Amino acid sequence: MNIRQKLGRSKRWVVKVGSSLLTNDGQGLDRQLIASWATQIALLRQSGVELVLVSSGAVSEGMVRMGWTERPHALHELQAAAAIGQMGLIQTYEASFQAHGLHAAQILLTHEDLSDRQRYLNARSTLSTLLRLGVIPIVNENDTVACQELRFGDNDTLAGLVANLIGAELLVILTDQPGMYEQDPRSNPDACLIREARADDAALEQMAAGGGVGRWGSGGMLTKVMAARRAARSGTATIIAAGRETDVLQAIVSGQETGTLIVPAEAPLLARKQWLANRLQVRGSLTLDDGAVKVLTESGRSLLAVGVTAVKGDFRRGDLVSCVSGAGQEVARGLVNYDVTEAARIAGQASERIEELLGYIDEAELIHRDNLVLV
Repeated sequence: MNIRQKLGRSKRWVVKVGSSLLTNDGQGLDRQLIASWATQIALLRQSGVELVLVSSGAVSEGMVRMGWTERPHALHELQAAAAIGQMGLIQTYEASFQAHGLHAAQILLTHEDLSDRQRYLNARSTLSTLLRLGVIPIVNENDTVACQELRFGDNDTLAGLVANLIGAELLVILTDQPGMYEQDPRSNPDACLIREARADDAALEQMAAGGGVGRWGSGGMLTKVMAARRAARSGTATIIAAGRETDVLQAIVSGQETGTLIVPAEAPLLARKQWLANRLQVRGSLTLDDGAVKVLTESGRSLLAVGVTAVKGDFRRGDLVSCVSGAGQEVARGLVNYDVTEAARIAGQASERIEELLGYIDEAELIHRDNLVLV
């Protein structure tokens, strides 16, 4: 089985669609195309795939509704266009998914939400809950309050961050091109399509830099390469493919050679370990009993409070903490779901008692397995 066939069987995806696709190059929301994606996503859900949709299009739809033919430069006008367009964008998605008996949920994020440790875990918890409930989360940048990101950013970057956030196995970036070319196909019709590359290939950035940016979006092929590199930090592979291609998502599921595949330089587990280890400084430690050490090292499960015998340090929710055995040997690191005071109160207690002891419950786990790596 080759890598594309393996990725076709993966069970956690992020799919990103761009403004030029959604608005058919500025002519208004392409409802037929959106309905097609909803049908394909519904089939993915039926096969057990958990999927987060990262969608651009709010600014472009707002421009269409206001009759603007050029993307504004003033930040307040961009923010106003986003507020106007977001209404129609979400209404269209909701109707398309409801036709298949699926619920959708709107998640608006800024890049700061994913760089702040506590907000990062809050977003992860919400998305994880929605996926568990079978809901399709639709993520967009919160353009009505974003500043520099809206002026210079794009949802390709956000998609890469969301892939990190949920531990996705595959990021699919749907664009108006068949994939990434060695040269700009608009100026060189003989340019070759890149079928596969490694995320750490320095030549990718040079080849993508000449791709240009459409007037209905804020990104380009370079931002897609950078998003693939971000996703690769936690072991996620990326496929850049043509969003208008018939049943493009089903082609990916079947392992067809569709678009450009960008693979991480490291295996997923090693990549995520490095990402967590390098992301933050260790702020504290949790001492585990022998049973908890065995569960973590042999079963790959989450760390529950009942297995913790001692809490040290000065950490808050979302900080990186070390998990050590009774003999003081470090066995794992992870992002903790409770601060040091709360962790000390629930240490050694069953998960069912967390709400009783704290008056609320954020997570049943002290550290979720998705945010924990062995060392």
